[in-house]
Amino acid sequence: MASSDTEALRNRIDVLAAEVERKVIDWRHHLHAHPELSNRETRTAAYVAEHLRALGLDEVRTGIADHGVVGVLRGRRPGHRVMALRADIDALPVKEASGVDFASTVVDEDYPGGPFPVAHSCGHDTHTAMLMGAAEVLSAVRDEVTGTVLFVFQPAEEGPPLDEDGGARAMLAAGALDDPSPSMVFGMHIGPTPLNTVAYRPGVQYAASSVLKITVTGRQVHGSTPWLGVDPMPVAAAIITAMGQLYRQVPATDPLTISIGHVEDVGRFNIIGGTVTLMGTIRCLSPAAMEKVSALVERTVDHLAQAYEASATTELLQPVPAVFNAPEWVDAAIPTLRRVAGEDRVFEVQPNLGYDDVSEFVNKYGGLYVMLGAQDSQFNAEGTGLEPVPGGRGIVPNHNPAFYADDAALVTGVRLHAHTTVEHLAGRLSVEDGG
Repeated sequence: MASSDTEALRNRIDVLAAEVERKVIDWRHHLHAHPELSNRETRTAAYVAEHLRALGLDEVRTGIADHGVVGVLRGRRPGHRVMALRADIDALPVKEASGVDFASTVVDEDYPGGPFPVAHSCGHDTHTAMLMGAAEVLSAVRDEVTGTVLFVFQPAEEGPPLDEDGGARAMLAAGALDDPSPSMVFGMHIGPTPLNTVAYRPGVQYAASSVLKITVTGRQVHGSTPWLGVDPMPVAAAIITAMGQLYRQVPATDPLTISIGHVEDVGRFNIIGGTVTLMGTIRCLSPAAMEKVSALVERTVDHLAQAYEASATTELLQPVPAVFNAPEWVDAAIPTLRRVAGEDRVFEVQPNLGYDDVSEFVNKYGGLYVMLGAQDSQFNAEGTGLEPVPGGRGIVPNHNPAFYADDAALVTGVRLHAHTTVEHLAGRLSVEDGG
């Protein structure tokens, strides 16, 4: 494609993205008001699939790993490259406090462990809407697209119920990306960084994760005679305290966190129950740290239980590998990122201990996962951290009930998807042959 044709296509994408912006905002508001929990995204998947079919894509595959949707767009120009664009579609068991007029009031009465209030407090509604917008833009320029585009709408990124399969790994197992297989995967996560900035990290960007389940077993007894039983509650308390100290046994060069987020017992105010279950998460940036921490947790739990004459088991469930942005993919993509967001609005950042199972896709096929800023924040004078914009809504992290994302970021997300796609398919954003 000649340089003038390349610039013409880039300009047309920007025009089309601007034209679809209002639709994307409306889709986002609809999705935000109608969230669904992991592995229960029935209405969301149907909403996405209906839109993709209306665009006249070559294929729209549904029911992948329960509620996954993959749209296939084959460009009219021949080419061997395949771009996979990914968005996650599930919400969180959080009661929303964002204050927006399209806030969720949904309560899931039937979800395991519920009922739960449900909200898009991680921003997946924006991810879904932006990818729907990118599908509309790219379908409008299919005559000029070289190769194939996969629009991958993934359920259960937040993790399905523990007795169910789901998420990116389940989509891969179902063959979602087998025909055709991508030559690059691209995606983004909305967050509290400055509005319409793009943040990236060569190497590990998001941590590896495992769900931590600890079951402490004692011997049930009446609360008036504790000496006749074994109380698992002090054991659980000691374990929770100990988890906050284990980082001291891992070098500071390996950031990690162990968080206990849920405690469940089977007692009563006057009954000392027989078991206590602790649910939490382990996050590490390196496989070596995860291996060491896992062994430390298991040993600590076992020894504390023995000290109280109880027993305990440790399980690590739903492991997710770290998101790894290969430096060569970062180098290849930076010119496109800067052209879309602005030369001075693309930043390298430190890795963080959040996780995202897009790692299953990116690590297998190669590609890039970035962060798109959507809040009233700015970098401080030293450039070492964020601070609120005076008079703005402040900085509210993902998963907080008051989390918000500015609609003004959505069209930037559409443009990022579309521009990285055409650049990769044309060979200008690729690690093949030095391209």
